[in-house]
Amino acid sequence: MDMKLEVVVIPVSDVDRAKEFYTALGWRLDADVATSESFRVVQVTPPGSPASVIFGTSVTAQQPGTAQGLHLIVTDVEAARDELKRLGAEPSEVFHDEGGVFHHAGTGARVPGPDPQRTSYGSFLSFSDPDGNGWLLQEITSRLPGRVDPGTTTYASAGDLAAALRRAAAAHGEHEARTGAEDPDWPDWYAGYLVAEQAGTELPR
Repeated sequence: MDMKLEVVVIPVSDVDRAKEFYTALGWRLDADVATSESFRVVQVTPPGSPASVIFGTSVTAQQPGTAQGLHLIVTDVEAARDELKRLGAEPSEVFHDEGGVFHHAGTGARVPGPDPQRTSYGSFLSFSDPDGNGWLLQEITSRLPGRVDPGTTTYASAGDLAAALRRAAAAHGEHEARTGAEDPDWPDWYAGYLVAEQAGTELPR
């Protein structure tokens, strides 16, 4: 049985302030429903995300600001930081972790700058909403093996697809330099590269 993560609930103290903050970031407003003065549900969805975020009045017993470590995945963490800043958030500087596997809790073990090898999964930034609920952006450009069905290749947005095509174009340029000839079957090579990158399997050379 498939079990797909659909909604994350976060606790806020001021529903209208939270709604203004998240929609200003470009998150889609899916619903704002109040059945009484004591019950209101607001649902927003980050761009390209299959899962949504809910906050409101009487939707959680958590204290405002206690939701931490919520992850948003991007293909370019530095470009994402620029966009967040432009849209009114206050993102941290880009960082990587001294352990190099994931990241430590809080701000411990943060090393300034993106992962030196710019490996997928290795670069982060953080930001908080007005209540202090904490979000992390993690840069993922290719998935680990087994994380994606190799029979299904999807992109969340035109921007994600464009970024993947740029990576394929750079790799294909190296391929043609190695072979010393123009590749007339480049569409097939591109297609194989895009599928392999997303599925986490060996990339064509």
